Amino acid sequence: MLKINRANLKTSHQLIWFVIDFLMLGLLIINLAFIIFDSIYNFVAIQNLLAENAPAIKDLYHPIHENFIFYDLIFVSIFLTEFVVRWGYSIKAKVYDRWYFYPFIHWYDIVGCIPVGSFRFLRILRVISIVYRLHQYKVIDVTQTRVFQFFNFYYEAFLEELSDRIVVKVLSGAQEEIRRGSPLFERIQNDILYPRREMLSDWISKRVAEAAQEGYVPNRGALRSYLEARVDNALKQNLELSRLKYLPVVGPTIQETLEDAVGDIVADVIHQILEDLASASNHAFIEDIVNVFLPSPDDNGQEEAPNEALINLIIEILDAVKAQVKVKHWRSELP
Repeated sequence: MLKINRANLKTSHQLIWFVIDFLMLGLLIINLAFIIFDSIYNFVAIQNLLAENAPAIKDLYHPIHENFIFYDLIFVSIFLTEFVVRWGYSIKAKVYDRWYFYPFIHWYDIVGCIPVGSFRFLRILRVISIVYRLHQYKVIDVTQTRVFQFFNFYYEAFLEELSDRIVVKVLSGAQEEIRRGSPLFERIQNDILYPRREMLSDWISKRVAEAAQEGYVPNRGALRSYLEARVDNALKQNLELSRLKYLPVVGPTIQETLEDAVGDIVADVIHQILEDLASASNHAFIEDIVNVFLPSPDDNGQEEAPNEALINLIIEILDAVKAQVKVKHWRSELP
């Protein structure tokens, strides 16, 4: 339901104009209802229906219908009087730069006053202008009405459906261009990604370090035991190493020593690699990988094969964006 903010209405310096707006709004609603009823009454079937079921109403209204233009001109004269008064006030208050600007800016007020045919229904524009003005000055809040919320919901749903289809179409076109090796891919690689190689290296380095610290450091002992067990099992199944035990006296000792040494070496190497990845020293390694992934456009002048990995990455990113765009958010807001 439309509520009037009486506090804003009372404190406003345009109180008299707001009162006139409400009066005009009421007269417009009455006038439009009168026009609609008379348009319906024009049908002979309606007149016969009233004559059979409500003769008193027909007898009362028929004279009014015959003089419809006269009664409508009464409303028109009131509307034109209010229009002239507002025009005079705008000239006195210098609302516009020129005195003749007002009728051009408020043309809908004049058009609606033409008492001819369908022009009468254009008075609805005047209703809309008054409601908008009252809403603009916070005397009423149209957004809280059920009518506005109903139409606004379907308007937003329509816009979302339309914009989603357009965005998906554009992204699909971009994917096709990237697959065909258009300049779009070159611009993405050389103008967007390549200048940000250092930023990408820093971000990937940090993420790798965090992943290594969270995944490896707390499980260091268990991982070492697992590696030693796997290496020991592999060495025991190695035929060449198993023949060492047949050496007299020292064979079994040499075999055992080699198994322990190899197990320690493998575990230490992997331990050191993971330690490096978990620290800031991984930056140079990550940077080398990023440089290979995103080579400089000036590294050599010869034509290079397309970077398939980067092409697939960009296409998958666009697929993810398209999937998100296709989500119907308006369905979650259904009343």
